[in-house]
Amino acid sequence: MSAQLTLEEPTEEPLREDEARGDPALVEDRDAVEAAVKQVEAGGEVEIKRPKRRPKLWLSFYVVVLAGLMWAVPLLGTGAFSLPPEYAGPLRRMGIALLAAVVFRAGAAVVEAMVVARVKSAPDRYNIIKILDLVSWTAIVLVGATQLFAEWYQALASLGVMSLVLGLALQEPLSSFFAWLYILARKPYQVGDRIAIGDIQGDVIQVGYLDTTLWEFGGKYITGDHPSGRVIKFPNATVLNQPVINYMWPLFPYRFDEIKFQIAYDADLEYVAGTMQRVVEADMGPLLKERIAAYRQLLKKTPVNALAVRERPTVVFRVHDNTWLEAIVRYVVDPRQSGPTKSRLIPLLLNELNREPNRVKFPKGDAR
Repeated sequence: MSAQLTLEEPTEEPLREDEARGDPALVEDRDAVEAAVKQVEAGGEVEIKRPKRRPKLWLSFYVVVLAGLMWAVPLLGTGAFSLPPEYAGPLRRMGIALLAAVVFRAGAAVVEAMVVARVKSAPDRYNIIKILDLVSWTAIVLVGATQLFAEWYQALASLGVMSLVLGLALQEPLSSFFAWLYILARKPYQVGDRIAIGDIQGDVIQVGYLDTTLWEFGGKYITGDHPSGRVIKFPNATVLNQPVINYMWPLFPYRFDEIKFQIAYDADLEYVAGTMQRVVEADMGPLLKERIAAYRQLLKKTPVNALAVRERPTVVFRVHDNTWLEAIVRYVVDPRQSGPTKSRLIPLLLNELNREPNRVKFPKGDAR
């Protein structure tokens, strides 16, 4: 077996936590993304800027409009605007509806400016803005319905009947909407997490009111943990009846990975185990020990036996279905760096093991 391999995946520098998670608002700014793609295809480099909502600017606009409405609405029906009497009532109700709408949107802008500005996590900012928009626009629709209809209680009754009909007709979308509330409350995943649900797996790039968007890795056309280039959408209701595997648990955002080699039954197993453990430990440095130590501390608070997790890379041997043994080294890795880490470690392990071919005894020729 040759010690020289062609790496399939380039080694990448680890991203900072905020860079790795990204900003979900960028996914919705399609114009900016398409413009960036065109610049990259033309051979240039581009940085997609984070969309700016400017809540303070909008708050100033709402205050000006609110002041105007507060001055104009009381004057409707008094003859100050020389309007026909039959128009005074509808215009007054319309003015009250606009006044309420401006108040709700101004309140949302105040919350966004004062609270969201202090939230460092981009997914949390995104979720708060989604909730603010949902609550404010729902309140605007309800107040508008009571003002624009003369018999507002009849309007509410009609709205109730309509809600019942729509609820029966739109069970799946409503289930997905309530599942979105469940995702916000229980956080089985959030933007930036690497998850697997059902038969699909990928990095979460957007969590909408009705569906979740994944940037797929692995999948049908590619092996390993490399992105496939496909975007997958699934209804949020899926989380209510499918197990969610999250590789980015905040308390321990790593997973165990392993590399396997086939060796002969009469190989020097002690030498193989020591060499593989030494190479992986030297490459990953003290960071590996810190990760496993943190995992052990977490396990101490659970019924799981923490003694089964060692603070060094673990090497085990298994009998394969054919005539060879499998030498397996296990280590802890960032899920997004699984492919580059494995591509880096395999040549290092082979270089060391091939120094003593008579002790390792890799398969040769057709004897595999």
